[in-house]
Amino acid sequence: MRYVCLGEVPRYRHTQFRKPDGTLYPEQLFSTVGFSGPMALLYHLNLPTEVKDWEDLGDVRPTFLEAEPLRHRHLKTARMQPMGNAITGRVPLMGNNDVVWYQALVAEQMPHYYKNAEGDEILFIHDGSGTLESMFGEVVFKPGDYLVIPRGTIWRIVFDSLPVRMIAIESHGHVTTPKRYRNWYGQFLEHAPYHERDFRPPASLTTHDEQGEFFVDVRARGRMTRYTYRFNPLDVVGWDGYVYPYAFSIHDFAPIVGKLHMPPPIHQTFEGQNFVICSFCPRVLDFHPNAVPIPYNHSNVDSDEVLYYCNDKFGSRKGIEVGSITLHPLGIPHGPQPGAVEASLGATKTEELAVMLDTFHPLYLTEQALAIEDPNYWKSWQTG
Repeated sequence: MRYVCLGEVPRYRHTQFRKPDGTLYPEQLFSTVGFSGPMALLYHLNLPTEVKDWEDLGDVRPTFLEAEPLRHRHLKTARMQPMGNAITGRVPLMGNNDVVWYQALVAEQMPHYYKNAEGDEILFIHDGSGTLESMFGEVVFKPGDYLVIPRGTIWRIVFDSLPVRMIAIESHGHVTTPKRYRNWYGQFLEHAPYHERDFRPPASLTTHDEQGEFFVDVRARGRMTRYTYRFNPLDVVGWDGYVYPYAFSIHDFAPIVGKLHMPPPIHQTFEGQNFVICSFCPRVLDFHPNAVPIPYNHSNVDSDEVLYYCNDKFGSRKGIEVGSITLHPLGIPHGPQPGAVEASLGATKTEELAVMLDTFHPLYLTEQALAIEDPNYWKSWQTG
């Protein structure tokens, strides 16, 4: 990502930077990969190390089912009821040691701040709008936005209205854009499906100079701990660097198209440790006169494939509704359902909109996933 500077910072790093009363602003280095990855420097009104109290809130690890049979799955998130906030309303549906997929139909505003101390987060806001408030400043978001939040960030979401459909993908590795889209300076290349101006870092910084009792729920080591501060932790007066939360709209993804059918990697948007995130967007379809414009049958022998459907315009799938999730696991082929190929011939464009997660280690489902499953989805390929 590009360099960003917001608020007031001193001319030189690690030098005296004083408040109007003559005392020093505490400096905080926010580093990744030790001291080898992207970093930011923040300047606070108060010591970021000072904590008034803490409370253990218990184990928050999802429970995965390890004895489930191998078959294609269809989860209907429309069956979910509104509950909780952007953190407590998350329902774990599947995951492994690299990534966890949570689904939420958010019913409430967040009463406290939150920090994920052990994972980057990708939030996909299906149909809501609002503001992401963080120690780095504010990011305004709208329907179809991805919000990428680096681990260690203190943040809170304020929605304009509720309920809101949202995906929360927790990555135990760092989330980046694909290397093949960037040159050796880190700039996006001309063939990339997006460019720097499409990514929206914090646009404003509000310094909260407030005393009182403020809570930050910190997730780490599979537990949640509530930290109490005597001051608002969003007390940053200025910062600069390459680490910060940002928004990217799925509607700003510029699909790569071809004469013949293009494989899923052309839809890649983000990557993490042993997984990728792709965006399937409205686009012109293959333009060879004899092209088959929908995906061919595919044996994904190395990865599990998850698709979240933002609309019901997917030509290769039937029985799919808005908010459907399909899971096509490694080991068995999947592809267009009977009649879909013939029906697609001659089509020149698609209006599909979907978010895909591909993992390179198997995903395990939860009991919550089975509660919203369509058990007959595997039969949708039967021709007799």
